Amino acid sequence: MKEQSVVTELRRKIFAEVASVAYDSEDIADDIEAIPYKITPSEEPVYRESIYRERQIAAERVRLAMGLSLRPANKPVHITAGINESNISDKYYEPPLMQVIPSACDKCPDNEYEVTNMCRNCVAHSCIKSCPKGAISIVNGKSFIDKSKCIRCGRCKAACPYDAIAHKVRPCAAACGVKAISSDEYGRAHINNDVCVACGQCMSACPFGAIADKSQIFQLIQALKKGDKIIAAVAPAIAGQFGANSSLAKIKTALIKLGFEDMYEVAEGADLGCIAEANHYVKEVATGKLPFLLTSCCPAWAVLAKTQFPDFVAEVSQELTPMVATARKIKEQIPDARVVFIGPCAAKKLEAMRTSMRSFVDFVLTFEELAGMFVSRGINVEELEETPLRITHTTGAGRGYAVAGGVAAAIERTVKQYYPETEVNIYHAEGLADCKKMLTLAKAGKIKGCLIEGMGCPGGCVAGVGTIIPPERAKTLVENFSKSSESQIPKEEWLEFAERLTKMK
Repeated sequence: MKEQSVVTELRRKIFAEVASVAYDSEDIADDIEAIPYKITPSEEPVYRESIYRERQIAAERVRLAMGLSLRPANKPVHITAGINESNISDKYYEPPLMQVIPSACDKCPDNEYEVTNMCRNCVAHSCIKSCPKGAISIVNGKSFIDKSKCIRCGRCKAACPYDAIAHKVRPCAAACGVKAISSDEYGRAHINNDVCVACGQCMSACPFGAIADKSQIFQLIQALKKGDKIIAAVAPAIAGQFGANSSLAKIKTALIKLGFEDMYEVAEGADLGCIAEANHYVKEVATGKLPFLLTSCCPAWAVLAKTQFPDFVAEVSQELTPMVATARKIKEQIPDARVVFIGPCAAKKLEAMRTSMRSFVDFVLTFEELAGMFVSRGINVEELEETPLRITHTTGAGRGYAVAGGVAAAIERTVKQYYPETEVNIYHAEGLADCKKMLTLAKAGKIKGCLIEGMGCPGGCVAGVGTIIPPERAKTLVENFSKSSESQIPKEEWLEFAERLTKMK
């Protein structure tokens, strides 16, 4: 596994402790209240200036891990307030999903220019000459920027020959491709939930661990303990996430140890979507009925397209996403099953929350959250024996969906196989900022007749906020996983099954 940052180690500890309480506790309220003291057991602070602040932040993380909202900053509220609403086996995510923990936010400077001690008070004074507002002068032998005059154009930084001017940006805001993050009245990060698409890139970028999302770990474990028939649907990005010597068969063993009944590959649903979208492209886009087709596998990208470019709603593919197609397949085959999607994506949590999805996807966990459950049970995936997998016909096309460009490439190969007379034009973007630029080009009429793939995370699903290993390593492993498949494209006769699942209620 990759070398974890201190922030990810802390998250892992929280998930593991919450999972342990869910599995073992006979006094949940007391044991939940004790978790912050387990995270910071001594009287000396480790990460902050005060143990009290460390424990307060840990307490808020515990609440989010239990599916609860943050406590108000101006009222005395116990960590376990509302525990009865979470100590159940049925609980959907309640927005907002991504939340800023006020006590953890360090109030990072947001888009400010500052002269550092690298300034040499050179004769050229290029910074002064470049400033259009006269905001720079020499004070105590070095350049000084008057922030009341500065318009943050960056010309001074570009002009300085010594790179002595720093551009300070809020990491979470810089990572947000939809510009959903601003500052509140106290200078802390604030997420505009009307704009946020829950990609989670802000959470990954924050070096203080001040942004976190909600989890369903606690509720899932209640369902497992109750004896519900729980089926895992694992995303293709799972390749290598739990160690170089892990495998799907070992992961299945680990899941059974947690109490799961069985495991499906979400690539099965991706294959069904692939053949359906190939057919859709040939019939609708290649014939000119639609100007282009937007893939819908990435929920962050799909929400961006639908909310910020509402005229494109008809062009967003109506085919089932791999998660939903797999969940519907499971429910058709095992009607009393409860489905847990396990993947790299935070945005899938909100996708599953939609009323139309709730009867198919019961829980959503990230790889990181699942790792916390493994830690709580002392499970090392790499050391386990392999459990035989279900016999499937999963193809390289569906498994390749996890890498940026993989969706479009799979559909393109499928079209060329079954509709060789149809030419396929591909356009794809990764990262929400680039996705937005691509949609702007499409709106201007500069992209026509194309299959347009958008991925909210740069690199695709392998770079999702809930992954464990570095994206580049994950990409290589997924590509190898895809190439190892017996078949590389889905069968044409699967189209009928895909269409039946789409109509399933």
